[in-house]
Amino acid sequence: MCTQKPPHDYSQQLYEKYRESFEEYITSMVLPSLREKHDEFMLRELVKRWSNHKVMVRWLSRFFHYLDRYFISRRSLPPLREVGLSCFRDLVYQEIKGKVKSAVISLIDREREGEQIDRALLKNVLDIFVEIGLGSMECYENDFEDFLLKDTADYYSIKAQTWILEDSCPDYMLKAEECLKREKERVAHYLHSSSEQKLLEKVQHELLTQYASQLLEKEHSGCHALLRDDKVEDLSRMYRLFSRITRGLEPVSQIFKQHVTNEGTALVKQAEDAASNKKPEKKDMVGLQEQIFVRKIIELHDKYVAYVTECFQGHTLFHKALKEAFEVFCNKGVSGSSNAELLATFCDNILKKGGSEKLSDEAIEDTLEKVVRLLAYISDKDLFAEFYRKKLARRLLFDKSANDEHERSILTKLKQQCGGQFTSKMEGMVTDLTVARDHQTKFEEFISNHPELNPGIDLAVTVLTTGFWPSYKSFDINLPSEMVKCVEVFKEFYQTRTKHRKLTWIYSLGTCNISAKFEAKTIELIVTTYQAALLLLFNGADRLSYSEIVTQLNLSDDDVVRLLHSLSCAKYKILNKEPSNKSISPNDVFEYNSKFTDKMRRIKIPLPPVDEKKKVVEDVDKDRRYAIDASIVRIMKSRKVLGHQQLVMECVEQLGRMFKPDFKAIKKRIEDLITRDYLERDKDNPNVYRYLA
Repeated sequence: MCTQKPPHDYSQQLYEKYRESFEEYITSMVLPSLREKHDEFMLRELVKRWSNHKVMVRWLSRFFHYLDRYFISRRSLPPLREVGLSCFRDLVYQEIKGKVKSAVISLIDREREGEQIDRALLKNVLDIFVEIGLGSMECYENDFEDFLLKDTADYYSIKAQTWILEDSCPDYMLKAEECLKREKERVAHYLHSSSEQKLLEKVQHELLTQYASQLLEKEHSGCHALLRDDKVEDLSRMYRLFSRITRGLEPVSQIFKQHVTNEGTALVKQAEDAASNKKPEKKDMVGLQEQIFVRKIIELHDKYVAYVTECFQGHTLFHKALKEAFEVFCNKGVSGSSNAELLATFCDNILKKGGSEKLSDEAIEDTLEKVVRLLAYISDKDLFAEFYRKKLARRLLFDKSANDEHERSILTKLKQQCGGQFTSKMEGMVTDLTVARDHQTKFEEFISNHPELNPGIDLAVTVLTTGFWPSYKSFDINLPSEMVKCVEVFKEFYQTRTKHRKLTWIYSLGTCNISAKFEAKTIELIVTTYQAALLLLFNGADRLSYSEIVTQLNLSDDDVVRLLHSLSCAKYKILNKEPSNKSISPNDVFEYNSKFTDKMRRIKIPLPPVDEKKKVVEDVDKDRRYAIDASIVRIMKSRKVLGHQQLVMECVEQLGRMFKPDFKAIKKRIEDLITRDYLERDKDNPNVYRYLA
């Protein structure tokens, strides 16, 4: 019929009859059977009828294959399959889609309430919404999905209103997480995959976005309480849930920051209170409290770094919050000591022989690593460097360093954290000691080769490079002749090694072992060079007045008072003093205490320590002035002309890695550079500077 030539070609009539046969079948058979059924029974009937209809379309399309290949393609008509399916869409789907949608959503809500439903049935029904679109998702989205999303929002809105009042924050989050999981399962079992994101966003909006602040701030169970009670699992859940919503993590990170700040500030206050309750003479106790304080800060850091990496998945917001929190309290001082000083002292206790921290090599490495990490939060890194350098100098010069490897290791860590400039002097100090040992060996060889120069006293000299070490005062003390001979011999040796270097002797750092003959026994005294010089005066006189000692030693009153106090008023009274009291005055007279004795054959007589803190701070302030000057000149040299505000900001940015320059200090340095003709003010605008080449 369709292969004949006109007028016997009935292709058009056949094409129309094809459509009519579907319409007739649907009207007489399909619609009546669907109209008489409701809810789940209607859905089952629909699935059956749709399945039958697709079989019919497939077979009839095959019978009229010739029409599809030739007649339809020539006339640009819809293909037979499309005609067959569109008949079902226009006659069946359009009539019952509302009832089907309502029945499906009703079943989904029943499942949400815990009922068992026929998921396979729902899957088959929802596949009809997709297939009926003939390649478009319009029917699924407009006739079902939009209504499902609205129903979902309404359903969870009602749930959330109840839960937020009745449940604790952890319980609410458990329910929210479970709901999200269940909705995801629904998509996997019967909804179209394109619904997943939209559906989850609706649930998140109703359960989390709408109640975010209420949930986080719940009085006894919110974010503050979870942090306070170390509820790690709940915090992890909070992160998982709030990371799903837009800007959801920001308030969580702010609460985290506030909590860490409060904990750190409480530790600072605790340390302050402990220090103020100690009597001044209990200096060791204060030092121990400071050690404990640094330990607690390290433990606090360990704890919350673990929170950031484990609970908060290493998210940048929480790294930033942790950093900002630690910067707040790590830059607060404790009983007059900055944290820069406390960290340097803490390191010293770990690295020196006989320090209060008794740790294994591994534990030392680990602790040093943590201290260096803490240093990142301290704004006055240059102050730490200077305190550390002072203490390193004492460890190296007085052979107090427990382990050279650890000394080098922390310098490597500091270099990685703060740059090569930060550690260059310290590395130079460590190298100096190695070179000094070589010098000493060569000096001993020199003496054995020139026995006529042997001073008769064992002498060890450490030659240091001026630029690396902290600055030390050099006094022209009148040395005893025995010591003068030693100095001259070493000078002679050193000139054989180099002609162009000048030696400056720092006697205040020297130590001396003296054999002292007392009536009971001979005792070896370990003293400083200054103490030794003073004691040797008594080889030539039994009694000496204060003024005679000052004249013969050529030292300042302050130094002489310290020396005499250590030898006549402290634990070991090598000298007797008249009058016999605890203070030194210009009218005092001293004599050698021949009756002195001690159970030990070798004793060390300590010199009262000088508080170096003031000098360190002064040195750092001086270095900062130079650093600000150099930074301003560098910036102006490259920019030539620059406004005041911009110059200050660039200067702060350049120097920020080592210290936070004060705006007033920068302004003062600018004025100084103007007077020294490095810069000038612009004639028309005094807030603009010009560089003078």
